[in-house]
Amino acid sequence: MTLGFRVLERRRRVNAATIDKFREIPVANVSDVMSRMTAAGTGLRPLHSSGVLSGAAFTVKTRPGDNLMIHKALLMAGPGDVIVVDAGGDLTNALVGELMLSHARAIGTTGVVINGAVRDYGWIRSNTFPVFATGITHRGPYKDGPGEINVPISIGGMVIEPGDLMLGDEDGLVCVPFDQTDDVYEKAKAKNEAEAATLANTLAGKLDPKSWVDASLRTLGCDGV
Repeated sequence: MTLGFRVLERRRRVNAATIDKFREIPVANVSDVMSRMTAAGTGLRPLHSSGVLSGAAFTVKTRPGDNLMIHKALLMAGPGDVIVVDAGGDLTNALVGELMLSHARAIGTTGVVINGAVRDYGWIRSNTFPVFATGITHRGPYKDGPGEINVPISIGGMVIEPGDLMLGDEDGLVCVPFDQTDDVYEKAKAKNEAEAATLANTLAGKLDPKSWVDASLRTLGCDGV
């Protein structure tokens, strides 16, 4: 086995039904029910015009500035996948642009996440194909390797295993581990419904937060309450 330069097959993958149902749940609700312990860092931002990212993680680990393994990923990934690239957050070279992103969209992937830079921002922001990245630069990549496909990666402290669920919206990205998707979905759905009820009460003038706010302040020892 060659360390740092290998292509592996995924052994598991979230199914299409799971991918679809999570599209209706805001990332913030998912994050909350996961104890707010999972995040990919504030630097990774959505660059596309609109739209939710939801799909199965197809992971790529590459050295900064090199996209050889991303090209290989485009030959292996397919419908419902999200190509997630850990390039160390380096912004020196763009790893993908219009051509590669068009390829990713054409093969049915549901989005691309780059912990690094992209280019052709004008094309990205005029389309709804989900693209999350750390930065933008015109300077292109190298194609020499090394790199790894379908290995565990970490972005901003968030561990992503091949086949995990990747979810992204305007607030950022979250990874839901493969074996936790059902539990997380039920809890996030309930939280989303509870927040919708709270908003309706707020707009109707029926919300009275004073009791719980003051109770919390007293419990915490605040004077003057």
